[in-house]
Amino acid sequence: MTKILVIEDEQPVRKMIVKILKRQDFAVIEAENGVRGVQMALSEVPDLILCDIQMPELDGYQVLKTLRQNSLMATIPFIFLTARAEKADFRAGMELGADDYVTKPFTQAELLGAITARLQKQAAMKQPFTQALYQVEEKLNELANSSVSTNEISPERLALEVLLRHALAKGEFQVYYQPQADLTTGKIVGAEALVRWYNPERGYISPAEFIPLAEETGAIVQIGEWVLLSACALASKFLAAGFSDFHVSVNLSAGQFADPELSAKIIKILQTTALPPTNLVLEITETSLIRDTATASATLNKLKTLGVRIALDDFGTGYASLMYLKQFPLDTLKIDKDFVSNVTRDPQNKAIASSVIQLARKLNLKVVAEGVETEAELAFLKRYKCDFIQGFLFSRPVTAAELENMLAENKCLSFPDFRENRAEVIPFSAPVKTEKSENGSQSQQK
Repeated sequence: MTKILVIEDEQPVRKMIVKILKRQDFAVIEAENGVRGVQMALSEVPDLILCDIQMPELDGYQVLKTLRQNSLMATIPFIFLTARAEKADFRAGMELGADDYVTKPFTQAELLGAITARLQKQAAMKQPFTQALYQVEEKLNELANSSVSTNEISPERLALEVLLRHALAKGEFQVYYQPQADLTTGKIVGAEALVRWYNPERGYISPAEFIPLAEETGAIVQIGEWVLLSACALASKFLAAGFSDFHVSVNLSAGQFADPELSAKIIKILQTTALPPTNLVLEITETSLIRDTATASATLNKLKTLGVRIALDDFGTGYASLMYLKQFPLDTLKIDKDFVSNVTRDPQNKAIASSVIQLARKLNLKVVAEGVETEAELAFLKRYKCDFIQGFLFSRPVTAAELENMLAENKCLSFPDFRENRAEVIPFSAPVKTEKSENGSQSQQK
């Protein structure tokens, strides 16, 4: 069933449009303003969007401009609803990528005619590449041609390049979320956004395969911005639903971190999604920091000024980590999975994990332990007063809908200390082993 998103701040007009569309057996979702419209477009991915131009906070032009920067939204038919009839207004919308205008007041026939025309054209044409996709494709072609002449890359790698080239246009990427639980209350307080790639022919492709290729070709910048926009929109939705303590963590690639416009882009995304900066955590790897420490320090200070929180990912696996704690404005340390694994039986892991937690507490930093898979590891981390954990013991990475259900059901860690403090706890079912083989290991989820 064709799904249409109606973004209209005037309730009588919106209800009238919804009524007309439902009579024609369209699946209809509605948003009362531009901010909500962007959130719903990213989470629902409609087949067509009807959007009013004159709206407070985020007008129709801003909605269109924001969505056209997203690879999933770049080709979805977008029809403006407007009382304006000036050519300049029409031209402004068309330059941003609008597909059509319906001028108010309009008849039912005019509205349905415009919708039918756009859907038919969409079905008859191949999805075009946006400017960003052309740039990525050009880089992939250059890499492929170079590979053929030097025989340095296998046919399998070249085939993956071709698939990646078209995945951006076809909307094959998905965002999964791994919940993070508070070790004091056992409750979900946030989630890490993880990109996944599902190709109809090959199924799920491991991040360990496509992330390095995306980094090499520059595609990671477009992918990363889409993940950031999608994650912020979801977090804003959860805050509006009453989950006030929820934060979303998003990994910044080295390519994104080197972008001089990074701060401006993040400001725009936060404004568009109405997400408070303090509810966004940006995860940086030591590899990104070590490339140019002066530039990295300036970038992180800009982000901190916005109110965004900064986490150092995979702490301890890179170089000069202690220097970074002093040099950069960090809020959180994430203990790498390799140091959490078998922490109760491996003396070295035990020493490293406990030292990191104690050091962080003295520096007033929060600590997130990754890859927690056993109750023994959980007990160790709780004893040493680690702040948060994520891992298969609590939850695998899940879809946005599954995460929303977990929050609605108030799912908590199932552990004796937490059960004693709660009258009711949602039972925990350990994930089957196929989850790992299907999604890749924890270390491959970045």
